[in-house]
Amino acid sequence: MKLQDILTPDCTLCAVPGTSKKRIFNTICSLAAEKITETSAHDLLESLMNREKMGTTGIGNGIAIPHGRLSKSSQVVAVFLTAEQAVQFDAIDNRPVDIFVALFVPEASCKEHLSTLQSIAKLLSDKAVCKKIRQCQSNQELYDIVQQAS
Repeated sequence: MKLQDILTPDCTLCAVPGTSKKRIFNTICSLAAEKITETSAHDLLESLMNREKMGTTGIGNGIAIPHGRLSKSSQVVAVFLTAEQAVQFDAIDNRPVDIFVALFVPEASCKEHLSTLQSIAKLLSDKAVCKKIRQCQSNQELYDIVQQAS
């Protein structure tokens, strides 16, 4: 599954204010909780934090792909946002992160989850796409860039 297939305009935010990893995660989880009604924002945050304890989801070059598995949901939800200013994230290259693609997936969807993560990593490995993402001025522009990327 590709990011373009699961991302929605209302889960795409450009230039989000946030001074820490946890504040960015709170924004992500509040947004996702509007879509995943059977799970609270707190439970979503807990799923992201539990995954981070296993190892960073900061893949380098200012990009993070935080993700969590959900036992109470059957739907996949993606949240894409850029931070107004890059935040410390403990990424593998120790650089701060300003591009976040969060995924919430049902526990039963492990194989689909891995292929989705791979497609997101591939999309964000394109430096030209990342440059466009970082230059975005609106939520719609950010969403359109993701949809148009191959």
